[in-house]
Amino acid sequence: MGASAQAPTREATLTLLLRQGEISAAALAEELGISVQAMRRHLRTLEEEGLVEASPIAAGPGRPSNQWRLTQQGHQHFPDGSDTFALNLLESMAASLPPETLATLLDQQAQDKARHYRHQLGDGPLEQRISRLVSLRSQEGYVSEMVPAENGCGWCVNEFHCSVQRIAEEFPAVCDQELRLIRMTFPDCQVERVHWRLESGHSCGFQISPSRTSSSHFEDFHSGISP
Repeated sequence: MGASAQAPTREATLTLLLRQGEISAAALAEELGISVQAMRRHLRTLEEEGLVEASPIAAGPGRPSNQWRLTQQGHQHFPDGSDTFALNLLESMAASLPPETLATLLDQQAQDKARHYRHQLGDGPLEQRISRLVSLRSQEGYVSEMVPAENGCGWCVNEFHCSVQRIAEEFPAVCDQELRLIRMTFPDCQVERVHWRLESGHSCGFQISPSRTSSSHFEDFHSGISP
């Protein structure tokens, strides 16, 4: 079956799984009017892409049959409109609230999220904490990486996809909030923005470096000198 014929079957399969919750390959095949063998091939392809998963169900004697369902990634295949809702909400707030009130609300949101991040990152070495942040941000859709800073001081966190890109284009203050968020997540460090998508960059980047105070304490600790 060619790609042009597979595409409608693929979308129809995902939509049926969304509607049904869990369903067998045989039932899917009957709904779509194709053979069970062809349906299983489609499901295996979707499984390899991380969009569906099988759940074995015992149905009397013999080998258990698989019930198929969407994964979280499969659910994300369908647009949810949350970015449009958030953008419309911010537009309404900006039209009805004083600018300083909106700034206070954004700052409070950054403080709350930074508190959550700090709890998730723990109190380990800086490199370990940054690595954990990259994992958290990647789970949130930012496609993050960490690399040593070019000046040899700390690390740079690069984010090649922005989960709030549409909102940031309308409200650049959201980008300022992101910078404050990273700074509050690492209060023992110096954090600077080193590149920015809204300034024609291909990614956003933050350099996270140990502050002089924390570096001094670190050196004193390892040299046996009391601060």
